[in-house]
Amino acid sequence: MRLMIVDDSNMIRSRISRVVQNGGLTRVSLVGLARNGAEAIRIARSTLPEVVTMDLTMPEMDGVECIGELLRILPRTNILVVSALSDKSTAIQALKLGARGFVAKPFTDDELKMALLDVMDPR
Repeated sequence: MRLMIVDDSNMIRSRISRVVQNGGLTRVSLVGLARNGAEAIRIARSTLPEVVTMDLTMPEMDGVECIGELLRILPRTNILVVSALSDKSTAIQALKLGARGFVAKPFTDDELKMALLDVMDPR
């Protein structure tokens, strides 16, 4: 499974990357790191990620807009929203657009790992 991490926080990108690489998710290879939705779309076109972790609040293009665009060009992509948003309606909007799961920041390594395994499960 090809994974792209989309978050404007370098600390969160590093943390998700570390959990994936050290957490026994052997089927996952990291193919891209993006700081915002616009960068994510550019990277996705060349790397074709199967799984994406997506922050919602980012500059340039936010996560909700990016989810819509990403699923338009790569409809089979499994998206896990990873967001600190206390605004539940934005998370619900992301799920309605096609995101398959949600993890609230701050998260534990186990919460992230379980959520990733869940969205990677074929439906």
